[in-house]
Amino acid sequence: MAKKIHTKFNVAAIQMASGPSVSANLMEAERLINIAVERDAKLVVLPENFSFMGIAEEDRLRVAEVDGAGAVQDFLANQANKHGIWLVGGTIPLTAAAGHVRAACLMFDSSGQRVARYDKIHLFDVTLEESNEQYAESKTIEPGNEVCCIDTVFGRIGLAVCYDLRFPEQFRQMAEAGVDMILVPSAFTAVTGKAHWLHLVCARAIENLCYLVAPNQGGYHINGRESYGHSMVVDPWGMVNDCLENGSGVVVAEIDHAVINRVRKTFPALEHRRLGCCSPF
Repeated sequence: MAKKIHTKFNVAAIQMASGPSVSANLMEAERLINIAVERDAKLVVLPENFSFMGIAEEDRLRVAEVDGAGAVQDFLANQANKHGIWLVGGTIPLTAAAGHVRAACLMFDSSGQRVARYDKIHLFDVTLEESNEQYAESKTIEPGNEVCCIDTVFGRIGLAVCYDLRFPEQFRQMAEAGVDMILVPSAFTAVTGKAHWLHLVCARAIENLCYLVAPNQGGYHINGRESYGHSMVVDPWGMVNDCLENGSGVVVAEIDHAVINRVRKTFPALEHRRLGCCSPF
């Protein structure tokens, strides 16, 4: 555990509409990080696919980086060090088995050192009839297999990505590991976002009595896709502290450990679980 915990600080969730140009996406990310820093954010979280959203699933293979080296990883380390912030790089493609990458969420501390890597576990392989969209992430992404929690100067933080939101058992494992906050970089589609985004984000915060920081892609992409936006920060009681509906921008909210402690003391639901007494069918 980190020796000194910041019990009150600002977190920023960045919303983008990324495209197939890595350099253009990094320029936009830098612009938005600067805004977050100006608003006194000490922890900044970028959305899923912040550095690249290609035309086809296979496009991510050509921009994949080797773990520990590459322009995007250098960008994240340099931005964290330059501003003295903790920075979470939504997801970037890192090389994996032949023909596949890992969708890796990377966390850097304020000196630019990488302190955590989470590989997206649940892959988005669905067909959306309403918009005639098809997604097959498993075609080019190799799933991760480890839940990620890390001790930081902000308390214990859990990492998850987008589609993971639909699998509450992953979040309960993080709660059992004692997280104070969970970061969920995402790229929810407009169709699924309209139907489920708010409900899922708030539910994961409520049932685990922790903060949820959920930066999302938001807007129209060159590949024809539309992302839902509505990046938000939700407190342990399920209240939305700040939200950006559409377009590129920054959501900033205060994280207060006193709120976490108060909610868990007055409403100790995590201590009331009795699933061990249930018999199988």
